[in-house]
Parts: sequence; structure tokens; C-alpha cells
Amino acid sequence: MLHHLSLGVRDLQAAGAFYDGALGALGYRRVFDGEASIGYGLVDGQDILLLNLCVDAAAPGDGFHLAFAAASRASVDAFHRNGLAAGGRDNGAPGLRPDYGDAYYAAFLVDPDGHRVEAVINRVAA
Repeated sequence: MLHHLSLGVRDLQAAGAFYDGALGALGYRRVFDGEASIGYGLVDGQDILLLNLCVDAAAPGDGFHLAFAAASRASVDAFHRNGLAAGGRDNGAPGLRPDYGDAYYAAFLVDPDGHRVEAVINRVAA
């Protein structure tokens, strides 16, 4: 349904460090690196998430967050650990979320600009 999503960030270097660590744990990487934007995805030049430098950027309010698919519980754990190490704030430690389903394993962070992000795997562990 979505081609890509763009987020405004006030400090591109700080946001890039956060997403390098958090999304790197999920298998994504920088696929575009410009003076005023950074793109993340799997294939060079084909960003799925684009960070755009905007000095007055503001994160959406309550009720909005981005959930990234993870391949394993270990990658959810790494997303959380790496994101915290790169300037993110904890918004929910890795673990099962039985209210969302028996196999819903997720971690939640707030990036340096206040965007709420999640990594999730929703299948029974092998």
C-alpha cells in the first residue's frame, strides 16, 4: 500500500545515528544519503523510510507510531538495545504483548525527535 514514508527531523546526524542502529538490527540500511535527507531500505536508491532535515519538525501526537517488521525476537531485542545506545528513549522493553496476540513480541522506542517507533514479530518462535 505505501511506497515510502517521510519523517521531518531537526538533527539529521542524530536521527541518522538512531535509525542506523535501530533499523540496522532489522536488516535495513542507508540506501540514500543526501545533504538534507537520509533514506533507509533494502535496495540502493529505493528508500522506504526517508528522514528529511526540517528545523521546525515536530513528531505527531499520541496515537501515531511506526511499526517495523522484524524477522526474529532477537532482532526486536537488538532494535531496542541499538536504539537506546544511539539516543532513543525506552517506550516499552522487548517482550510478549498478550493483549495484541499470543505471539506478538515487540519493543517500543522514541527517536531523538519524538517519533514513536516499534519493532514487532507476530508469529510463534521456532
